[in-house]
Amino acid sequence: MIILKIGGSILTNKDSVGEVDVQSLRRIASEVKSSLDNSPKDLIIVHGAGSFGHPPAKKYKIGEKFDESEYPQKRIGFCEIQNAVKKLNMYISEAFIEEGLPVVAIPASSFMTATNKRIVEGNLDSFKRYLQKGFIPVIYGDVVLDDELEFCVISGDQIIQYLAKNLNPDRVVLGTDVDGVYNKNPKTHDDAVFFDKFSSLDDLDTLEGTTNIDVTGGMIGKIKELLYLADLGIESKIINAEVEDNIFKVLENENVKGTVISRGK
Repeated sequence: MIILKIGGSILTNKDSVGEVDVQSLRRIASEVKSSLDNSPKDLIIVHGAGSFGHPPAKKYKIGEKFDESEYPQKRIGFCEIQNAVKKLNMYISEAFIEEGLPVVAIPASSFMTATNKRIVEGNLDSFKRYLQKGFIPVIYGDVVLDDELEFCVISGDQIIQYLAKNLNPDRVVLGTDVDGVYNKNPKTHDDAVFFDKFSSLDDLDTLEGTTNIDVTGGMIGKIKELLYLADLGIESKIINAEVEDNIFKVLENENVKGTVISRGK
């Protein structure tokens, strides 16, 4: 079993609210299809919210405490975000189905709940049943009910952690818009230092945000989620999904430049 996360920065145009990067989406769908044709495997896809989910989440400040008088507005905000990320998921699902991939959408808001922005409940029996029948479950960053904050945003990265912890996949892969983890943004700093391996929170002391900061924590948020998995013995790898054939190669367990998140030496 492989859990593949495709970042929202790959699938959407960051500078345009609610706009899909059609070329990247179709290429990734094609690479996934080629890999599954080449070697059968169980696959779960997680995708980010990108320019669909982040703007309304910031607008309505979902995940922050609020007065009872604000409840009606916050509730509408919850609905706007949920609707926006469902739209993105629809575009993604259509592209995969056009490639002949049997994807089935499973929104986090339909079965997960949180406490203080952390997932605490989510029955994964449906994931297991779909996998057993040859489907590819697709889940994505979403809004969910929160026992302490009423509503919150849960990132695709946190969803990966929850799925991996409970399903024990063979591999976890995150496709981003950079080659992996750097000490600073490689797109704006020529002297950025690349980490081929990350194994300790102590390494974060020298890490600046490496991608656009978003409501789900950016690259540092990803690393923290993946280090938790490393403690459970689940290794993960962050790669650049913008590079053609990287998704195909990593699904085929071929060598791809990236950062491995592991507690091992």
